[in-house]
Amino acid sequence: MSQVNNIFPLNNVFNTQTNHPLIPNSQEYIYYKKYVSIHSEDRNILKFPNSSEFEIELPEDIINVMTLRLTQWTFPSNYNTFSTLNGNITMSFKINKPYNPNENGVSDLLAQKIFEFLLLNQYNNYNIFIEQGFYNPQQMVIELTNKFNYIVTLLISKYFNEKINDTTLTPAEQDEYRDALLQLNLSGGYSNFVIVYNNVSQKIWFGNVSDGFILTNETQITRSTNIDNFNCVNNSVSPDFSDWGLPGNLGLERCNTESVNSINLSDFTEAAIYNGSIVPRFYYGDVFPGDDGFWLVPKTILPGSNVEWVEAIYKINLMGPAFMYMEIEGQNCIDETQPYNISEFTIKTNQTNGVVDAAFAKLAVPTTPISQWFDRDSLPYKFYYPPAERIRKLKFKIRYHNGKLVNFGVFNYTFVIEFTIMLPQILRASNVVPYSPLIGRV
Repeated sequence: MSQVNNIFPLNNVFNTQTNHPLIPNSQEYIYYKKYVSIHSEDRNILKFPNSSEFEIELPEDIINVMTLRLTQWTFPSNYNTFSTLNGNITMSFKINKPYNPNENGVSDLLAQKIFEFLLLNQYNNYNIFIEQGFYNPQQMVIELTNKFNYIVTLLISKYFNEKINDTTLTPAEQDEYRDALLQLNLSGGYSNFVIVYNNVSQKIWFGNVSDGFILTNETQITRSTNIDNFNCVNNSVSPDFSDWGLPGNLGLERCNTESVNSINLSDFTEAAIYNGSIVPRFYYGDVFPGDDGFWLVPKTILPGSNVEWVEAIYKINLMGPAFMYMEIEGQNCIDETQPYNISEFTIKTNQTNGVVDAAFAKLAVPTTPISQWFDRDSLPYKFYYPPAERIRKLKFKIRYHNGKLVNFGVFNYTFVIEFTIMLPQILRASNVVPYSPLIGRV
């Protein structure tokens, strides 16, 4: 029995005739750039009170994005090099060898009572807090001198007042402290610390006209209840080997530094003889008008006293971070190294502890905030292939290398994001005829 196959022509099954033929993709594209200007004050301030970190919605969807780049910016330059957020407004010291008037036959009441207080507190730290802001070298040493002397004066006055109200003392003993407090106020308080700046070496010198002291850098304060909300600040997320506090900015080492005098002095390069006493001297000229470089001399009312001083190891650093980074969530394109740290990862592997795609742009910071604004060009860009289908929201963060947010305060800033867009197009032939005003003239 034979089988008959019903075979129909192909054109009887499928309709291959159409008036709308498919046009093949010509792989031709139009590239053009679109710019979006963003202002920090346009953010939702209730949701993002800190202008260093905010999210913003673009005016329209941007489609087929091939690259993003920060092309222009204008940031405020009125920043604080020294601030609570930066953790560099405090340092501490001890007065471990106070001048003893009794050993030198001095019967001055105030000197004796000050010695009594200093001796009782020779193992205690005096903590000072400088004002937040930006300093030049002369402003910094004046601030330090005043704050060093002020904290000692404050605690001496407190001690005298406690003794005046101490009912276990006799009225005569209470009167002694009352007289000592009066003399302290009339003399302007404790004023033995003298801190100066050497303009040639660019180093800070700490001096005291009679009392030995220790700069206790090992006990650098990082959190204190004396500063409001200090426990809530955005501390560094990376180990700090350079910007570790105020002593680091002043050129000091992390270890405690004890003052020297004429007895234990080993280097006489910056020393001279003043009225028979060996004292530090700057030979380049006056520190105070008419002092001929003798900036630290013994008190004449304290016979037998020796001046004590400390020279900073390194040059002063008042400039703060040199760069800041802009992050855009999901758009970062710059890999960033991080300070080495001893951890389980670094011990067991030989790999870097850097971060891939850590930032979108790197911005240079001026050396000094002498102008209100600064701006430069940027080279890094985020590349998409195939192009990103749609971008509508961007979330920004402006930080330093150590992870701390930049504090712009109430100052606004602006920048421009450049989008390179790729749109598929059908190739169109065109004929361009240059215009000539001579055509058609007789």
